Formats: sequence, structure tokens, C-alpha cells
Amino acid sequence: MALRNSSQQDLLREDHGKVAVLTLNRPDARNALSESLLDALQNSLDQIKDDQGVNVVVLKAAGPGFCAGHDMREVLGNRQRSYYEWLFAKCSQMMSTIKALPQPVIAAVQGAAMGAGAQLAATCDMVIASTEARFATPGVNIGLWCTTPSVAVSRSVGQKAAMEMLLTGDMIDAEAAQRFGLVNRIVPADALFDEAMALAQKIATKSRLVVSLGKEAFYRQAEMNIADAYTYSAEVMTHNMLKDDAAEGLAAFLDKRQPQWTNS
Repeated sequence: MALRNSSQQDLLREDHGKVAVLTLNRPDARNALSESLLDALQNSLDQIKDDQGVNVVVLKAAGPGFCAGHDMREVLGNRQRSYYEWLFAKCSQMMSTIKALPQPVIAAVQGAAMGAGAQLAATCDMVIASTEARFATPGVNIGLWCTTPSVAVSRSVGQKAAMEMLLTGDMIDAEAAQRFGLVNRIVPADALFDEAMALAQKIATKSRLVVSLGKEAFYRQAEMNIADAYTYSAEVMTHNMLKDDAAEGLAAFLDKRQPQWTNS
């Protein structure tokens, strides 16, 4: 295991083999997305993107809460249009980077994920939640519609469930979040990190090239109509079939052995 502290102590990185673990490290502020934390996340994701030694990312948080959303002290201290445009563009860029990252990102949610914190969890490719996890888009309760969080949340859950969260601002528990489609698995709190790591390490054994290709294709086709999605997916499938890892994977299947990926 290699430990790399980011330049911002708001975020920590540990490498466990081919799995990079990013830890939101503002427990006293419930890991609110301050300007410095957004910068640290963006910088770390940009580094991981080109890191050929990383196949999967696990995103977790220190303390009792996963992420309380935006840092309200900063938000209220800068009541200017230009600041809000800049802040929400910065946050949206970081969220978009997660989606565009070649590596899958697994969120390990141990407590409350509120507003932009729920957005962060929903943006990740998978979510493992503890039995104590809670999710909410509570902006409507304080005179704000959770507009940017709704982008990620509405793409993870059905429209009716998303509107219920947005209109009521109510906190939902892990079981409800799983029914809505926001959570993949629920585990006891003391098993959360181990479960997330076991899933990450399983995925990390796959071809990095194929997983990267597949992640990009999955999200691109989801935004297309059916006809265009099939046309595009057929092109990607053909491209994939001609890769060395596809030939190796098929040969290994027929030979009843483990494949040896070259990521080519």
C-alpha cells in the first residue's frame, strides 16, 4: 500500500495495488465541498486519469458523515453572481471528470450525503452504503432548488423518486435509496470499506482497457435514442473485438485458464 497525501489535507489518497482510495478529510465540517476540497478532488482525479497503475477508485469519507454538500460558510460569504457561476462550474467540472474517468469510481457512503454530497454519490459509478447512510436533496427547505444535484440524482433514480427527494427535501435511508436505484449494496458500518474494496479489487482484475472502453460506451449510449444507441454500440463492440485483450480473453475462456491482460 502506498500513501500519498494530496497537497490539500482536505483529501487523502492511498493506493492499494491497482485501487486508489480517495478520502474526503474534513470530518469537522461533515466533508462539505469547500473550494479547496473541490480543487483537491479535481487535481487527484486528473492525476488518476493518466495513471496506468490504477484500475479502480474508491471514494470514501472521514468521520460520521459522507458529505454535507457545499460549504455554506463560503456560499453565504460570497453573495455575487460571478462567484456562484464560478463555484457551480467548478463543482460541475469535477463531477463530470468522475463520469469521464477511465476508471470506475465506487462511493463508500457511511453517513449523510446531502445536496451536492448526494450528487457526488450519485455521480459515482456504484455506491456501497452502510446501514447508517442517509441521502437528501434538502435545498427546497432553505429556499434553494437542488438544481445541479438533480442532474446526477435524476440519472440514477426514476423521475418520480427524484422529484420526491427534490420536492420534499426529506432524508431517505439506505433501504429507500437502494429501492430508488441510488445504492447498489447495503452493509453494516464496520464492513463498509472492506465491501467497497472487495468489489474494487474484483473489478481491478479485469482488463483496464476494456473497462475504460465499456464505461465510456455505457454513458454515451444512455443519452441516445435506441436506434442510435445500437449503431454506436455495434461500432464499439467491433472495435473491442479487434483488441488484443479480447483475443486473449476468448482464448483463455476456451483454454480454461486465467487471462493475462496486456491492456491493448
